[in-house]
Amino acid sequence: MRVLLIGSGGREHALAVGLSADPSVDFLAAAPGNPGIAQVAELHEVKVTDPAAVAALAVELSADLVVVGPEAPLVAGVADAVRAKGIACFGPSAAAARLEGSKTFAKEVMTAAGVPTARSFACSDMEAVRAALTELGAPYVVKNDGLAAGKGVVVTDDLDEALIHAEACGTVVIEEYLSGPEVSLFVVTDGTAAAPLMPAQDFKRLADGDEGPNTGGMGAYAPLDWAPADLTERVLRETVEPTLAEMRKRGTPFAGLLYVGLALTPDGPKVIEFNARFGDPETQVVLELLGTPLAGLLNAAATGTLAEHGPLRWKDGSAITIVVASHNYPGVPRTGDVIEGAERPGVIHAGTARNADGALVSAGGRVLSVTAAGADLPAARAAAYALVEGVRLDGAQYRTDIALRAVEGRITL
Repeated sequence: MRVLLIGSGGREHALAVGLSADPSVDFLAAAPGNPGIAQVAELHEVKVTDPAAVAALAVELSADLVVVGPEAPLVAGVADAVRAKGIACFGPSAAAARLEGSKTFAKEVMTAAGVPTARSFACSDMEAVRAALTELGAPYVVKNDGLAAGKGVVVTDDLDEALIHAEACGTVVIEEYLSGPEVSLFVVTDGTAAAPLMPAQDFKRLADGDEGPNTGGMGAYAPLDWAPADLTERVLRETVEPTLAEMRKRGTPFAGLLYVGLALTPDGPKVIEFNARFGDPETQVVLELLGTPLAGLLNAAATGTLAEHGPLRWKDGSAITIVVASHNYPGVPRTGDVIEGAERPGVIHAGTARNADGALVSAGGRVLSVTAAGADLPAARAAAYALVEGVRLDGAQYRTDIALRAVEGRITL
């Protein structure tokens, strides 16, 4: 199988590692990729949000399967353009990707499908925002209606902060706060059949103790030994299957990766958000533990044959990933700093590049995600932090408490 992977971040490097390990893949290309992805794939330049350009590259490379990593190309219609060329594509249509592209649309689908989620109001002016915040009360949850690279949400007890974020975004969704541990569940689907992956937990706040600003994610781990045994089965029954049925009913079936962000509330799991692609950094730990060949699984979803695919296999043990971010992230990050110790197994590249001298340098906010597995979570955690200690990046930021509460048994439902 000849595979073309679209994207350049940590999620795509993790996908590239998984795809390259699949015996059915005899050629792997990535566009535009990054220096880490270059270790396992042939890189090509392309504007990822240009559907015609991506489709033309897929034709040029005689790709059998295109895997779209980020959300922006999906919302732009890249998957539609690739499929129009007769090439299988893992990723939803532009119409279906609205589940991520518009929080308002996602809420409409959830309501129609009877999915458990927070009360919410879609607001396009500040008078409506103030009324919604007053109605729902603190903690205030304000979400940018459109794509925001994982940083469009503010959760705060400060009314002024909530109002400032809403005014900056324009159109927003104001939601009731959902209490309880958060969980990410990825579901591979061809629009009808659904194959859930292993639930994971990520860490959105910048600093230890869940302090500091919201980020795209500073680490993750799996499995979640503390989660209810029937969690995946319940979410499939109450959320995934009704959502897929509602999307089919609307004539826009969702095929690809449905990311279900959940809060495990006292009343059961409720949806915080849907995304239309693998989450970063949860992908790093979930794929580290996946024993089933990745390309075959994604191809089954892309070709409508997922029901014929066998059950998924998982490796024993646990996995953890720790994000190493650049100085000043999540503000405007400092870039161009030389990185040492990043070209080792387990070090996933997200925001890296080569300078004129060929040295590896930082080129984004989240620079690396260091991933390790172990016989159990404490062992995986120790291995991951040992890897982090071998990375040298001036001004680097990373959390020292990823998965610590789970290791210490301090997560309560």
